[in-house]
This record gives sequence, structure tokens and C-alpha cells, in this order.
Amino acid sequence: MPRNDISALVAEAAADVPDRQALVESGGRTLTWSRLEDEVARFATGLGAHGIRAGQRVMIVVSNRIEFVTAYLGVLRAQVVAVPVNPRSAPGEIARMIADSGTRLVVVDETALDVVRTALVELADMGGVAAPTVVVTGAEPGDGEVAFADLRADVVRPVPPLPDPEKLAALLYTSGTSGRPRAAMLSHRALLANIEQVAAVEPPMMHGDDVVLGVLPLFHVYGLNAVLGGVLRHRARLLLVEQFEPQAVLDLIDDEACSVVPIAPPVFAHWLPDEHLKERLGPVRLVLSGSAPLEQQVVEEFMGITGIPVHQGYGLTEASPVVTSTLCSQQNQPGSVGAALPGIELRLVDETHHVVEGEDPGEIQVRGDNLFSGYWPDSSDGPDAQGWFGTGDVGFLDATGDLFLVDRVKELVIVSGFNVYPTEVEDVLREVDGVTDAAVIGAPDEETGETVVAYVVADGDPSAVESAVRAHADQRLARFKQPTRVEVVDALPLTVTGKVQKGRLRGIERRRIDGLLG
Repeated sequence: MPRNDISALVAEAAADVPDRQALVESGGRTLTWSRLEDEVARFATGLGAHGIRAGQRVMIVVSNRIEFVTAYLGVLRAQVVAVPVNPRSAPGEIARMIADSGTRLVVVDETALDVVRTALVELADMGGVAAPTVVVTGAEPGDGEVAFADLRADVVRPVPPLPDPEKLAALLYTSGTSGRPRAAMLSHRALLANIEQVAAVEPPMMHGDDVVLGVLPLFHVYGLNAVLGGVLRHRARLLLVEQFEPQAVLDLIDDEACSVVPIAPPVFAHWLPDEHLKERLGPVRLVLSGSAPLEQQVVEEFMGITGIPVHQGYGLTEASPVVTSTLCSQQNQPGSVGAALPGIELRLVDETHHVVEGEDPGEIQVRGDNLFSGYWPDSSDGPDAQGWFGTGDVGFLDATGDLFLVDRVKELVIVSGFNVYPTEVEDVLREVDGVTDAAVIGAPDEETGETVVAYVVADGDPSAVESAVRAHADQRLARFKQPTRVEVVDALPLTVTGKVQKGRLRGIERRRIDGLLG
């Protein structure tokens, strides 16, 4: 019988290996597969008891801890829709996502509780949006809030099987291929398909006896489905780590004997200077890098020091997320992000949407059961009638089927693996008194891959303008979206049609890096 629901993976594991450890936190708490199944079932029943019905939305604002996993899987078991978001989001961002998604209940831990409470105040000021129930873990709930433990049902009521895997499982906010961030609609079918596509890769990325590092945030599709989903599928053990602290994570890898280490590219810059790196990564058999490009020079240096293979991939939220992997390549090639996973098709198209022949570059299009159902709420801009989805990225395919990334059609800035869409940041900066225009670009950064740089046009003292812009961004934007440098200019370079010439701004940044500018 085909599996329709991700949470069924937990029930199957609990039946087969009930006493095997499923989750372990860096602080020492653990759950076996049978205990995890019990917690998921209690949470799913508790949602119903609190009036949450199938198809409604539950936001999860929780860091990498057991409660995120039980809440997420319990939401899916109840046939409700999960909306995982970054606990470090600004109140305005949380308020906008609650309003946009129609969230009925928010699960939040102590690290983001004040932010959520402030967001609800902003939500009330918007008017016309019902305030969701707030469920608190890791702190005492306030007036009108519910403790996480009290949401757990004392008696579990069976939930009927999910009738249709096309039902919506999760809304994940992403930049999409244009415009402001919006929510990609990921069905149970899409999430399960990508888990199976990854599982079909040979040699496998995970085994049942692996201990998998869970430092990638679970609110991000890479951590949510590529890491957690893979662990569920293979019944591996997931080590949950709430914060990335380079030395502490290396200690955990050694202490917990982590064998599979999925990380984002900026991690390598933190680890490579460690003179004992090889010894500290002793238990590791495989490093997986995704969410942003990784330079070949870094791969070679890391593998030369440790002897551990590093495999890269290409993916996107709308593909749940993994599209290619170098584990699927016929041979190791510098600059490649690998070949398509089993069950996924790639093609390249030109500006007129005709398929590109040979090894010429074109926009990357993807087709497969792992694709999303379009953007919330009306399924807009999803795969076309033939099932193809244009990613907005430019690349070329070589004769062996390996994909090489060339450029991005969209102007995304990728900070530590997280997407920042310039339009969103620019709109926020234009709210500052005296700022008449703003343009945001990405600049290379050794630690985060890229960083946000803002050019603003304003009258008045440049230092005062810069301070005002920084203060406003701190209130309105998550930290990774905030400009690390603000340049106050008299005017922005424009085309004859009035569009900002961001290529010229990027040229200024390149000259600055090359030391030609002060």
C-alpha cells in the first residue's frame, strides 16, 4: 500500500524498531521511535481538542529541538498544514506570515516568544486578522496562552488515514522566482517523493545505523525534508543542535559519533583553520553540502586534510528540495553540482522558452513528483501543464548529465544558505524618513558566502541616515537580511527606462574587494 503521509514513517519505525533511538538533543534529552510515535499521536489528538481542523495552518517558531519534530509531525498526522518559520524573524515578518497564511495556532519556544507576542500586537494593529492561539514550550505561558505540555492529549484518538497525498502538508516561505517572499505549497506527495528520490541514490546518503548531524535549521527545507525526512525514511538517529558554534559542533560530532554531516558552505570556513580537524571528524563518513554553491578549492582543501568525501547538490524549496547530487555523477568534476536524482528530469531553455541544445547555458527547468503545487494561496506560478517548473537559475548540462550553475536570473542574495530577496529589504529601507530610494545587492563574504549591501539615496548627514537605516532594519528584518554595510549616495545608476543598474553596483563591490576603492 503506498504511503500517503510523512508521519506514517514514524509509525512504521515505531512498529519495527521501537527501542532504537530516533532523536537526541545536544543537551542530552532523547526519544526512541516508540516514544516519538506516542508524542506525535498525542500532539495530533491535542490539536483537534483545541479546535484545529484538517487543512488549517499551524505555525512552528521553534529551534532545533524535540518539540519542533513532534509538533511538525503531529501537525501532519492531524492533516493540518505546517508553517515552519525562522525563530530569528523580526516581529513584522512573523505578523505578515501569520496574516498571509491564516495561521490559527502558533507553537513557539522561549527564544522567539517575545517576538511572537510583539507580532500579535502588530497583527492587531493591522485589523481584520484573527489572533491565533499561542502554544509555548520552554517558558511559562502568559495570559491566554497554552503550555505545550497541556496541548498533548491524555488519550490518543486515531486519525483516519490521509485520503489524498496531494493534500497540502507545509507552507514554506521563500523568495520564489520573483517578487516578495511568498509561501511554496508543498504537498505530502512532493515531500515523500523527494525523500524517496534521495533514498534511491547509490551509494546511499544515509543508512539505518547512521548518526546524522542536525545543525541545519529545521524551519529551512534542507533541514526539514533532506535531513529530517531522510532520518525518518532510514530510521537513522538525528542529533539536534540548536545553534551552530564551530568548536562546540566539532565536539558533538566526536562525542556522538556522527557519521553523516549535512552542512551549509559557510561552515567550511570556520572548520578549515582547525589544526586537529581530521581527528575531530574521525567518526564522519560523508559530508553533504547544499543550499548555496561551494567553491571547488574549498572542497579540495577539506578533502585533502580530512580524507572525507564532500558531496554537493542543487536544490530549491519548490523541489522539496534536492534536485541534483554529485553522488549521481558519473565522475567527479570541478564546478559540478551533480546529476539529477532518480525520478527527476532537467532541461534548459532560452529566453523564448525553447529547449537549449548542446552545452549552451539556459534557464534550469525541473520536472518530477517532488515539485510543489504553486504558491499560496491560489497555486499560482507552479509547474506548467507538462509538469515543468522554471527555477530562475542559469546553468548548463554537460554530455554526462552533470549540471553546472552559471548565474541567477533572480537577484537573490544567499546568506549562510538562506535566501534574501532584495525587493523585500529595499521596501523596508524606503520606509525610513528621508530615504527616497534604495538598492540592495549581495557582496562576497568569507563567513556567510554573501552579505547584504544597501545603497540608499537620502538627504542629510550620511552617518545619521546610516544609523536610521540600521535601526529600522533591526526592527523590521531578520538578522541575516539586514545590511552589513550601508552606502549613502546622491543617486543610483539608472537605465534609460529608470531601472536601477545593479550590475554597476556589483562592479563597484568587485573593485572594492580588489582594493581599488577605499
